[in-house]
Amino acid sequence: MKSVRNVQSAVGKLRRAQATFLSAADLVTSANWKTAPHADSWCASHVVAHLCQVERSVLADASRVIHRAPLPIPYFQRFHIPFAVVELRLVKRTTPIPIDSELFASKEIMLAELQSVRGRTLAFLEDTRNRDLSAYDWPHAFLGKLNFYSWFTFLAAHQIRHTRQLVDVAKNIPKRVVSS
Repeated sequence: MKSVRNVQSAVGKLRRAQATFLSAADLVTSANWKTAPHADSWCASHVVAHLCQVERSVLADASRVIHRAPLPIPYFQRFHIPFAVVELRLVKRTTPIPIDSELFASKEIMLAELQSVRGRTLAFLEDTRNRDLSAYDWPHAFLGKLNFYSWFTFLAAHQIRHTRQLVDVAKNIPKRVVSS
């Protein structure tokens, strides 16, 4: 069944992206969690808050969209920019979703929330596993229209993109000089 394969593929990518991201988060200490490498860059807490917001938004949109009849997708709108462009960070983008500063917390709390959001996403995919939802789509601000399964694959690609960013944050956090 095609929908089961689509769900399995998306779930596998989401699990791998999450595991890789959590490993990268280990590179940032709790003391540096809210330290940005540069004045105009994000710190680790910004990255995690953004990932949580985007995933919650996709999950809410998916939940809402599947309760109405799907609209036909014109042929040329079935294509979108490849997810490799997202993953590789070839094009730097500014998020259209402002970061909710109320989401900022300690490293442990934020990573637990990220895992909770991913758990809800995986549960939703499991609940919809036996339905073919490929006819449902909605637009992405940069990539074009994505169908239901592509949106969840996008979440994995998006997390991979921000894993690279988190590694850069960890490498570039100013080192504190400790005097004796």
